[in-house]
Amino acid sequence: MAIQKVGVVGCGLMGSGIAEVCARSGFNVVVSEVNQKFLDKGMAAITSSLTRAAEKGKISAQDKDAALSRIKGVVGLESFTERDLVIEAVIENMDEKKRIFSTLDRVCPAHAILASNTSCLSVTEMAMSTKRPDKVLGMHFFNPVPVMRPVEIVKTILTSEETLNTAREVSKKLGKEAILAKDTPGFVVNRLLIPYILDAIRVLEAGVATKEDIDNGMVLGCNHPMGPLTLSDFVGLDTLLLVADAMYDEFKNPAFAAPPLLRKMILAGWFGRKSGKGFYDYKK
Repeated sequence: MAIQKVGVVGCGLMGSGIAEVCARSGFNVVVSEVNQKFLDKGMAAITSSLTRAAEKGKISAQDKDAALSRIKGVVGLESFTERDLVIEAVIENMDEKKRIFSTLDRVCPAHAILASNTSCLSVTEMAMSTKRPDKVLGMHFFNPVPVMRPVEIVKTILTSEETLNTAREVSKKLGKEAILAKDTPGFVVNRLLIPYILDAIRVLEAGVATKEDIDNGMVLGCNHPMGPLTLSDFVGLDTLLLVADAMYDEFKNPAFAAPPLLRKMILAGWFGRKSGKGFYDYKK
């Protein structure tokens, strides 16, 4: 099935990025938020990102204007009646995702594929809140979406080969490199990344080294672009905890158990870059 019209549920950090890359790749896009305030913020982020790309010569001014003309922002989900593919990109909360998928199942045409940008939750459980589980799968993008190349395509035991192949074609058109994963918490990247980050926090918590030396050790010793604590602040400590808790609940593996320091920082409102403070202070 040829995808022409894409819907994105959520216009936050991930949703706005997904909407942008879809519009830049020629798709007609409708992106939704729960209220006008959040929608305006997300649309402003898309405009800002496209403007920066044009200023840096990554796209032309004409391409920027064309991409913006292909994006329509709406409040609610009732405008998804003509979408061929809808990608959900809201908070990592299963009840909320199931509510959205149930609504999309009612609103979207019968041929539409429904995808989740979840980084750790069960796509099968979301699929079972619809009457089209064969047309449901995961499409997990990485932040920042316009820059990062991979997308994890998550196939459940119910996902049809046609749905899988369509998602692969869309990923290719978006300029992404598809990684196929089974529907298991964390999929590929977070299954490996989360224990690494949590171990770095434990090393800091135990006083083995300073945050700077931990980060520098991994940057200089392993040629990583950024250290694990800097990466944690970039991802968001609240998001990190949500993913870690979901994986621990499934596997009961101590490697996925969040260190006390992480929970204390979140209680203090230290979420990383987005709050101005995490392991590092960004208010300066």
